[in-house]
Amino acid sequence: MAERRIRPETVVVIGLGRFGLALAEQLQALGQEVLGIDARPELVQAASGRLTFVVQGDATDSEVLRQLGVEGAGHAVVAIGDDMQSSILATASLTDIGVVQVWAKAVTEQHARILERVGATTVVFPERDMGRRVAHRLTDNVLEYFQIDDGFALVETHLPDRYVGATLAESRIREDAGVTVVCVKSGDGPFAQVAPDHVFSAGDLVLVAGPTAAVERFSTL
Repeated sequence: MAERRIRPETVVVIGLGRFGLALAEQLQALGQEVLGIDARPELVQAASGRLTFVVQGDATDSEVLRQLGVEGAGHAVVAIGDDMQSSILATASLTDIGVVQVWAKAVTEQHARILERVGATTVVFPERDMGRRVAHRLTDNVLEYFQIDDGFALVETHLPDRYVGATLAESRIREDAGVTVVCVKSGDGPFAQVAPDHVFSAGDLVLVAGPTAAVERFSTL
């Protein structure tokens, strides 16, 4: 296998199942250069018509990754979810060859802890996080829900009636509810940063950030 060079801005996605391919396609749509890698020929063939750069290779082997030039990439994502051993070995191999930013998909908390120990800088739980978002949208007055970190969330919700007619400064939302209003959308207009003298109107949508329990309470006021 001839060695190749990868630019630092390239994102390497290892594992081209549903999650990995969807991620790679979205990155490519956002203008990122993406290299997709998978050991399974049928997935490589399926992705070849959808991604610019796709390679069949064993990403658990650090020598294969070196031959592909992966050490030159700034970011790599291990999107393997159905084979925990391969996920862990691929993460360790990326760390071994010097990739600084390694994101990895986990399916259990134990899996996540092992991924962190072998070098993953960020661990994600796509199924769990999507489940939480859908649950909040079904049960709360929530349009979008984003878990930013453990215990901290960002929520798009309708402005509670108690704040209608008040300015941001007068409402004292941060002191009253323990959340920060990031931006507001009035009527058919776009979301915009909210000034202290902004007067809230009935039907406003707000994007608020804060401790998870606080934003959840705010969305039910």
